[in-house]
Amino acid sequence: MKRRNTKNSQEVLEILQKEEAAVSHEKIMAQLEGVDRATIYRILNRFHEDGKVHKIVGDDGKQYFALCLNCGESKHVHNHFHFRCVQCNEVVCLDKEISLQMPEGYIAENFNGVISGVCKKCNS
Repeated sequence: MKRRNTKNSQEVLEILQKEEAAVSHEKIMAQLEGVDRATIYRILNRFHEDGKVHKIVGDDGKQYFALCLNCGESKHVHNHFHFRCVQCNEVVCLDKEISLQMPEGYIAENFNGVISGVCKKCNS
């Protein structure tokens, strides 16, 4: 389905394009004036449905969003983990893809997980 490209959705996309790490709804909201919380969530969830962003649910319960740079045309099939720094709160995709050995009879189609700890920048 073709979606309208609104001013608000364009602004959210520009914020995501500038960020090197996944960002929370709150961080996006802090950069936008006059855009309410529900509108930002709608935009982010639409971007996720359309395959533009990757949605990560952190170990802190927050949702983080990152531009999907290497996705195919369809849904996200990113079998990788994310890392959330407990000091700077940055959430990044860990590049290394992993495979899972599933118990007999189970078929994994997609998985993601969050590892928390201290990132390289904060550990220096």
